[in-house]
Amino acid sequence: MKTLLWSLIVACAVISAPVDAQNNSTDMNMQILRDKLRADKKLIVAANMRLTDAEAKAFWPLYDAYQNDLKAINLRLGNGIVTYADAYAANTIDDAMAKRLLDESVAIDESEARLRKDFASKLMNALPATKAVRYLQIESKIRAAVRYEIAANIPLVE
Repeated sequence: MKTLLWSLIVACAVISAPVDAQNNSTDMNMQILRDKLRADKKLIVAANMRLTDAEAKAFWPLYDAYQNDLKAINLRLGNGIVTYADAYAANTIDDAMAKRLLDESVAIDESEARLRKDFASKLMNALPATKAVRYLQIESKIRAAVRYEIAANIPLVE
């Protein structure tokens, strides 16, 4: 499971930025990779949740909806990374640009926290509290590892 998790983390870090729309072959390959990552993540969750049939029936639609909502947050994060990388490479990060980047970063974090709070309440209605917390721990660990990999590759503002 650890190997699967690390491959998921590394791949998520690699594809966190948007794909160049001009290359259909690249688009298709990236979509295949994204689909595989989603399946691998789902496999990690399934292996660690220990759900009964009734719990699984309630959980998986919530999981799918949550992952769908996370896509929008991940896209914002990827766009922010690309914006930062472009400005960093062009050496154009002045105070105004830094403030815009900071504001967007905080807004992304707030959006994710709101989503997690809303989802936690739905989970608590669908699962025993221990399993709801278990899922949120799994999700949190995966997201923290992905964010660590991303942060490790982003240079500090000069």
